[in-house]
Amino acid sequence: MENWTKMGDEVESRQRRRLILGNFLTPEECRELEFIHKSCCTVGYRPNVFSTTLLHLVATNSAHLIMPFVPIRERLKEKVEEFFGCDYELFVEFTGLISWTKGASIGWHSDDNRPYLKQREFTAVCYLNSYGVEFGGGLFHFQDGEPKTISPFCGDCVMYTADSDNVHSVDEVTNGERLTLTLWFTRDSSHDEDAKLLSLLSQSHLHDRFPESCLPQPPSCNMYWFSPEDDPNFKSGFDICWARLHALGYDIYFPRDHSFSEYPDLFSQDVQLVRGNRLFYQEFENILHLLQVVQFLCWKGKQLDSTNFKGDSSYAEYLSPERNVVVGYFKSEFLKDDVLAESVFSSATSDGKGNQHWLGWAKLAAAAAAWEDYATILRRELLGSLSHWRNSQSIYSVSLGS
Repeated sequence: MENWTKMGDEVESRQRRRLILGNFLTPEECRELEFIHKSCCTVGYRPNVFSTTLLHLVATNSAHLIMPFVPIRERLKEKVEEFFGCDYELFVEFTGLISWTKGASIGWHSDDNRPYLKQREFTAVCYLNSYGVEFGGGLFHFQDGEPKTISPFCGDCVMYTADSDNVHSVDEVTNGERLTLTLWFTRDSSHDEDAKLLSLLSQSHLHDRFPESCLPQPPSCNMYWFSPEDDPNFKSGFDICWARLHALGYDIYFPRDHSFSEYPDLFSQDVQLVRGNRLFYQEFENILHLLQVVQFLCWKGKQLDSTNFKGDSSYAEYLSPERNVVVGYFKSEFLKDDVLAESVFSSATSDGKGNQHWLGWAKLAAAAAAWEDYATILRRELLGSLSHWRNSQSIYSVSLGS
């Protein structure tokens, strides 16, 4: 893709009300946001789309995970204000991670084409993975002007006015998972996302300074149940948390006696991780806690030092036939349609050669410890910033000193 920040191109694209920036985000920033999305996302706003919003992170006791977004939001807002000539006028209306899986698409539209979105003025979309590598299809098209088509590439960003000058569409995703960070901007302060976040943060349990406060707490399980049709009774489809684990080659065991309780009752219970016929020794608070640790392993696994942990045989035991029966039952409760789950997520987790992720039990033990350290550091940064945010009623990077 051409770098549209060169002066001649920028003048032309300014006339077309859009700007494309190459390598706006670093690969590591993209990987961290991918970790957050794949460990926290809920069912999205259209078929085969999944989303993670900052408000949802706070609501699930994962408020510390908004910290990686803060400097990126600032850089995006400053660039949008600079390019479109509205310095110090904009508020962030929405920040979200959005992924499109196989079958997702959107026809021609503008981002303010509904009456209740009339306040929306600018959009910024950062691509967190690459067309032709992590996913197929999903090309972005503008109806008029140049560039006409954008091939999403990891780290690139497109900014444009959310109006009829920039009617656009996205091709159907054919395989993999197309992942973006999307922000919408407005001049209307009544739609300021920061005010909503600060209100929610004030009601959260951040005053609790025990380590357990970093553990995610799932809200309604309805937010995680994917079904091709409206199904409030969980009779078809699958839980997206379990489906992501399943696509990586894992299953779940509930160590407590639940008398084969049905899906909604199980979502907040202690769980253990199963791979094949082996059971990982550690119990996790709930399925979200487990998923965050496994996705952290996907993100950082090759960098983790597992030399301080015992060999793999010390961390897993063989499942008894009775436990295998229980695992199979609960799998059927969480994955009513495992074929659908695999079609949505399996191609999004391979290395391009069809190999599923696996680094060993010792690496998983190292990931569980490193995930807790990571969450604790972010939570400390959040607590140190919160009073400054409240005083200014704005979320921004705070230098906390040494």
